[in-house]
Amino acid sequence: MKLLAFTDVHGDLKTVKELVKVAKKENPDFLICAGDLSNFGTDLKSLLEEFKGFQLIIIPGNHEEGFALKEVCEKLGFIYLNAGCYELNEYKFFGCGGGGFSTVDRDFENLSEKFKNIIGKNDKVILVTHGPPYGNKVDIVNGENRGCKSYTKFIKDVSPSLCICGHFHETGGQYDTIGRTVIINPGKTGKIIEI
Repeated sequence: MKLLAFTDVHGDLKTVKELVKVAKKENPDFLICAGDLSNFGTDLKSLLEEFKGFQLIIIPGNHEEGFALKEVCEKLGFIYLNAGCYELNEYKFFGCGGGGFSTVDRDFENLSEKFKNIIGKNDKVILVTHGPPYGNKVDIVNGENRGCKSYTKFIKDVSPSLCICGHFHETGGQYDTIGRTVIINPGKTGKIIEI
């Protein structure tokens, strides 16, 4: 499976158009946005319309209201993944958006128990969060780990193939691992990922 992942575009239409060019060239199975496509919801619909013709999986960042993003996604036929699961063959995508500032996320911890119950033995799990998991170079800001320990616990328990995250612009384009899980902050210019 080929993915084009990106995050933290913050309404930059030029960047969106560049992402669309990459998508046309690379022909990924899915585009995945780990939040903050818009700048506090401004022009959200028109930004999303740029991705028509592609399969887009998206979660809200701290710059989108979840209900507004969900509504536009339903109208455009995109996959709104916040607090949900999208299944395709042996792939299971789990999403948790919003926030990005908490080191512990009790809502995610409750949700992760439901996620764990639907993961099969041979499933390839892809976790999409806005904020990064704690304890890797993708979550370091000003020399300190600032990610979410709740995400890290889920990763250690489940060993997803991949965790796509964002929020920290300082670590855009970086990747690391937690166990066997690759952690990527693709940044606003995006990354092609093959699983």
